[in-house]
Amino acid sequence: MSRRTPALIAAAVLLPLALTACSTPEGDEPTGNKAVAKSDGFPYTVTNCGVTTTFKAPPKRVVTMNQHVTEIMLELGLTKSLVGTAYLDDKVLPKYEKDYASVPVIAKEYPSYEQVLATNPDFVYGGYASAFAAGDGRGREALKKSGIETRLNTESCAKADTPMETLYEEVREVGRTFGVTDRAEAWIKQAEADNAATADKLKDLKALPVFVYDSGDKTAFTAGGKGIGNELIKRAGGTNIFADLDKSFGDASWENVVARKPEAIVIYDYGSTTVEQKKKRLLTDPALADVPAIKNKRFAVMPLSDAVLGVRVPAAVEKLAAQLHPAATTS
Repeated sequence: MSRRTPALIAAAVLLPLALTACSTPEGDEPTGNKAVAKSDGFPYTVTNCGVTTTFKAPPKRVVTMNQHVTEIMLELGLTKSLVGTAYLDDKVLPKYEKDYASVPVIAKEYPSYEQVLATNPDFVYGGYASAFAAGDGRGREALKKSGIETRLNTESCAKADTPMETLYEEVREVGRTFGVTDRAEAWIKQAEADNAATADKLKDLKALPVFVYDSGDKTAFTAGGKGIGNELIKRAGGTNIFADLDKSFGDASWENVVARKPEAIVIYDYGSTTVEQKKKRLLTDPALADVPAIKNKRFAVMPLSDAVLGVRVPAAVEKLAAQLHPAATTS
């Protein structure tokens, strides 16, 4: 889990951007089989996590690191721009499988600087701050010196507690960078409608106290009050018991888990530790025996890729709401 450590997540500051509209050809659908839109509206200048870049045209040779940013590219129909990808947390969505299979996987986890350079990219898009770890040779400055522009998913540097708007801005800026603004705006419009539909189903319900269990033994690695994970819980009809943690992810004591009495536990599903193993760890810990969620064996499960700033979020809100409030969401 080093790629999501608090020190990395809190490393920078989000600088919002006023956007300039551009257009794509009429009827151009957001699928991986479509060509990248014409480079209208350039040059385009954007400030991302403290790095300002001017694009004279859309990037043509892109490497993505971390699943959620790869899926943003695929959703926006930019498969043909990808020359390499790396670091899945779980599986790409079925709708992306064909396009994803067409992109070379240059490393199972993070590629080395040399592996990145071997693809001859002009742009690298990272999902977590650790994607650009300077100590590993992949710092944004080092890549810039090699003629490679970069973008970091803004959840890693977001300052304001408006994560859904941050998601919309992420998609909007990526769409603008690649000259596919219409595709980005279409996705945002649909996301807003989906979020509104879920909110309408839950409008009369009392929020359920929720504890997120990502991992951990001596302490609980959990979702804090920043970032899309906390927003997911709120929009799904829950209250994150560790919303007072001033970061996207962080460690909490088991004593605090007990004291805050969660009524449901959301387990993040990824990696080599299975959901059943995580449940067993929680259910067999004597210290947690009096926690309401443990007593009632009330669990919800989310793939980690649902709980980070990417295009899965609106559907993830609906799926989590269905687990926390099944009666309301099936009526």
